[in-house]
Amino acid sequence: MNYNRLGKSGILISEVSMGCMSLNIDEPEKAAKLIHTAIDLGINFFDTADLYDQGRNEALVGTAINGKREDVVIATKVGNQWNEKGTSWSWNPRKAYILSAVEESLKRLNTDYIDLYQLHGGTLEDPIEEIIETFEFLKEQGKIRSYGISSIRPNVIREYIKRSNIDSVMMQYSLLDRRPEEVCLDLLGNHGISVITRGTLAKGLLAGKPAQPYLDHSTDQVKAASDAIKAVAHKMNQPECATACQYVLQSPAVASAVIGFRTLEQLLGCITRGNNLTKLETVDLKILQESTSAYIYESHR
Repeated sequence: MNYNRLGKSGILISEVSMGCMSLNIDEPEKAAKLIHTAIDLGINFFDTADLYDQGRNEALVGTAINGKREDVVIATKVGNQWNEKGTSWSWNPRKAYILSAVEESLKRLNTDYIDLYQLHGGTLEDPIEEIIETFEFLKEQGKIRSYGISSIRPNVIREYIKRSNIDSVMMQYSLLDRRPEEVCLDLLGNHGISVITRGTLAKGLLAGKPAQPYLDHSTDQVKAASDAIKAVAHKMNQPECATACQYVLQSPAVASAVIGFRTLEQLLGCITRGNNLTKLETVDLKILQESTSAYIYESHR
């Protein structure tokens, strides 16, 4: 497994990482086995959020990493506050809420510190300076090692680049969603801020799932992209999942591709021991890029 530095921090994260939202909280033993196998295969970066399963996802991860804390880099998110009945949530990026939420996340994750704390969204109407000051305060306290945002909005991303010391931005990026290529990747890379991709497999459509409409792509367009992934994967004698990850990792700004593995079969079908992802050859990159259109951000520019 290859490892990349997270922003300007000294944290090294695996180029393929595990999104924990897909874990089944009703099957904790299976979830723990999946996480342990991922660690054995070289994955060290695990992403969750206090929003997922009303915090139970964090607790699941916390239990699974018991005794393995030094082997993993834990990322979680804050900003979405559940109501008292647990029936809905609202956006709350205020200092008081973040300070209380981090304490609950630390308890559920069974740890003294969070490696990467991320704002789970964000708009220009947020109290951005207050948010930044709160994250910096948590860094000073040692409760978090680094912080970032989870956002696909170029206008929000620009504000945090100008006003904060974020180490990362998590955003949707795949062969079927190439919007970050227009401006975000170069912008973040030039400022030493890492991109962590989600939606890397486009809901499995780039890993063998039958084609169907996705974003602005028709079924035929999705199939064309999927076929291109298959062709390159076959040429390189590797799983389609690996090729889909290679595509996003082609950008120097991308530090890790998050995959929501649900089963051991999915994990083992994508990652094998010693299977470092290599850079795509120019001809293969061209095949992939010519298989699909690159849309641009139409809002929040």
